[in-house]
Amino acid sequence: MRIISGKYKGKKLQGFNIEGTRPTMDRVKESLFAMIQNYIPGSIVLDLFAGSGALGLEAISQGAKTCYLIDNNIEAINTIKTNSQNMDENIIIMHTDYKKYLKTTDKQFDIIFLDPPYQQNQLNKALKIIEERNLLKDGGIVICEYEIGMPITNLKLLKTKSYGPKKIDIFGK
Repeated sequence: MRIISGKYKGKKLQGFNIEGTRPTMDRVKESLFAMIQNYIPGSIVLDLFAGSGALGLEAISQGAKTCYLIDNNIEAINTIKTNSQNMDENIIIMHTDYKKYLKTTDKQFDIIFLDPPYQQNQLNKALKIIEERNLLKDGGIVICEYEIGMPITNLKLLKTKSYGPKKIDIFGK
């Protein structure tokens, strides 16, 4: 894994081997970021199930102003800390449960990445809280990565793309 574009292009990223997780492949990440590139400069980003931090750190490399990287797994948090070393932007790393974070934050975001572990049914729960608490700014986007089922939301579907069994939906407000 690596950062594919921007200020930190080529920076190697560590992964980890935690059951139920899988990193976004570089080719998928490259395609995804091509679709959202106009939303990134100056944005405030939430990478909610951050894992290795690859999506949020890519956004920082491509010009996001601030990125919140949230995960409840300490191994993931340690990996994010390693991967974000020598990056001098505003990167906030938090070890907490996604529901707790969403229910207590007072922030609004321009871009929200939702790439939860697949078999845990967290995607729609997170979307519901994001909508209820108005955490997405007007004109903002939510990127959902999943394999089974479809995200349920009142947000407008802007784009969808499949990569084998993996699907990415981009919703806007």
